[in-house]
Amino acid sequence: MDNSFMARAIQLSLDNVLSGQGGPFGAVIVKDGVIVAEGANRVTSTNDPTAHAEVVAIRQACAKLGTFVLKDCEIYTSCEPCPMCLGAIYWSHLARVYFGNSAAAASRIGFDDSFIYREFTQPIPERRIPMLQLMQEQALAAFRAWEQKPNKVLY
Repeated sequence: MDNSFMARAIQLSLDNVLSGQGGPFGAVIVKDGVIVAEGANRVTSTNDPTAHAEVVAIRQACAKLGTFVLKDCEIYTSCEPCPMCLGAIYWSHLARVYFGNSAAAASRIGFDDSFIYREFTQPIPERRIPMLQLMQEQALAAFRAWEQKPNKVLY
């Protein structure tokens, strides 16, 4: 099946490799049949490990549309989203995800995120990166303030 939005995401991924700007990943966000944002992987060119194509596109779409909720939008991405990007997709409430390459194909060329999925299922004390809870009582002050705030914006 040919799709111009997916074709654009794929072209962004290829252009990104050829330009040396980052990894082989591209994404576009579409609203009402129109591309509102595009993103390409910029991890190495910006020294930002969160600058995945999907996250770049989500940030751009939110800025352009003036909202943090993209429920009326869809994302076309050249590869199945990694755990971080999938989290961003859920937090931004995108309506649908279309992807080209699979996570397994990405793994075969060195982009293996399966260890992150495994980490999620591990009890906190057994994770590779030590995670230690500190100052919980003091930290709860912000949560209490949020609970009591009458005009909070929910997301």
